[in-house]
Amino acid sequence: MSSVLYDSPGPRTKAMTIIGSVVAVPLIGLAVYLWIYRPLADAGQFKGELWGPIVDPNNQYFSLVWERWGDGWLNTLKAAVLSIIASLLLGSLIALVRRELRELRHRRFPGSPFGGFGRFGVLVGRGLTRAWVEIARGTPVVTTLYFVFLVLPIWGIDFDDRMWFLVIGLTIYNSVVIGEIIRSGMDGLPQGQDEAARAVGLSTWQSSRIVMFPQAFRVMLPALISQVVVILKDTSLGGVIISYEEALGVTKQMVEAFRGEHLAIGIPMYFSIGVIYIVVNYALSKLAAYLQKRLSRRGFKPIDKPATALVAEASAGAGGAGSL
Repeated sequence: MSSVLYDSPGPRTKAMTIIGSVVAVPLIGLAVYLWIYRPLADAGQFKGELWGPIVDPNNQYFSLVWERWGDGWLNTLKAAVLSIIASLLLGSLIALVRRELRELRHRRFPGSPFGGFGRFGVLVGRGLTRAWVEIARGTPVVTTLYFVFLVLPIWGIDFDDRMWFLVIGLTIYNSVVIGEIIRSGMDGLPQGQDEAARAVGLSTWQSSRIVMFPQAFRVMLPALISQVVVILKDTSLGGVIISYEEALGVTKQMVEAFRGEHLAIGIPMYFSIGVIYIVVNYALSKLAAYLQKRLSRRGFKPIDKPATALVAEASAGAGGAGSL
């Protein structure tokens, strides 16, 4: 099957692809053996005493390692779930408010004694929300977490559980990304949806909330799940920045403890936690693919683009529409 941008490969191209794959696989295997396996084997990183605490139930440290990992993953999931819920709620509100302000930009507010002030308020609101989105999205997550952890206590906002600093920091960043994803989804729906809502007497806010938002949320669900994966991975910054005992932070603590026992177990521990992260994220990716198929059967066409591309398109569209 061909399209405007892509032609189906012919017999020669298919043959070259097969030959390239046959040649590339042994070369990749050889490279892994020479540059990864051999150096690690020469350094003694495959000794049983190093991997015993992770894979050998008879090892004296086995139960302790997996108990600590269990506690770390529980903390990771708690922070991730709270951050995801808060980001979805706040992001949805941001999307609805920004779309409402955009729809009101040309409104004259007839008959209202505050007509001029209303237009000024809309302009100020658009400027403030646009500035918040650009600042929160343009600031690295690490910087946001440092800011939350160091500045909030100065303002008198402190928490006994450091998890809340992590949740607030992740919510600040991811809520604006999710908000732009949902807003771009609403903008991408057929214009007739909004016109039909207006025809039955719904206001712009009611149209956005009742008609446009539910459809956009379903359409953009794969992209939203991709952002959920990002939130889950970013929880690992909590152990580095605010000493929160999530999965990676607990792993770091155990590596230091084993080093005190003269057992250099760093590579096995970090390799194992990396594999666990890959398995969890792969499961979420398969969930996104499953939901995409389900939505396609129901007549929805999910937009299969990275979240960063969707946000960039939404920002470009907002700028072209005369955004502040």
